[in-house]
Amino acid sequence: MRSELRIIAAAATLPQIHASGGLSARRTGPRTVHLIGTAATPLGGDELDIVVVVAPGAELVVRSVAATIALPSATTPLSIGRWDLEVGSGGALDFDPEPMIVAGGARHHTVTTIRLATDARVRLRERVQIGRAGEDNGQWRGDLIADVDATPLLRHRLELGAGAPADDALAAPRALESELVYPDERPVATSGLTQTRLPLAAGGSLFTRTGLSLTVSE
Repeated sequence: MRSELRIIAAAATLPQIHASGGLSARRTGPRTVHLIGTAATPLGGDELDIVVVVAPGAELVVRSVAATIALPSATTPLSIGRWDLEVGSGGALDFDPEPMIVAGGARHHTVTTIRLATDARVRLRERVQIGRAGEDNGQWRGDLIADVDATPLLRHRLELGAGAPADDALAAPRALESELVYPDERPVATSGLTQTRLPLAAGGSLFTRTGLSLTVSE
């Protein structure tokens, strides 16, 4: 199944939502929308195409009503999600959905592309958990591509779960939290080998934390 979702936020009107397939959204406030599933997705073979546009001067908060579960199908374990986010001059996007759960035997690949005006603001948080209770053989890959006008801000790829480069006898993380913030002037901050916030050369910061599981407080 192919699901398409387009959310457009303008400064003087309520967010517009256009959806088809197994994913939709609902306005839950003047500047807030919640993503909702209308069918079981993503299953193996499914493709999600989500576009979020924040017009100049507009603000948008994106949340979701529940975690998303990626499941294998009878024909393929792989599903794909493409997120295309754009924030215009003076606009602000706060994007923080509930976690992605990759069930045993499933593979889910996400590509997130962000285009920002120089004076735009964004907070993009992504949380991933490999496996439900008793499962640990799912696989997730996330590509994050961000630009500020014509300047590259970030090119980042992480893999988690079965078959990932970090999945070995010494370390086998099954959970990830990632947060991109722009602009952000915070300095480097690390905690052990599993948690770090790094400033980006073009501005902003990227936070990552890995572990066996996400915590309730996240």
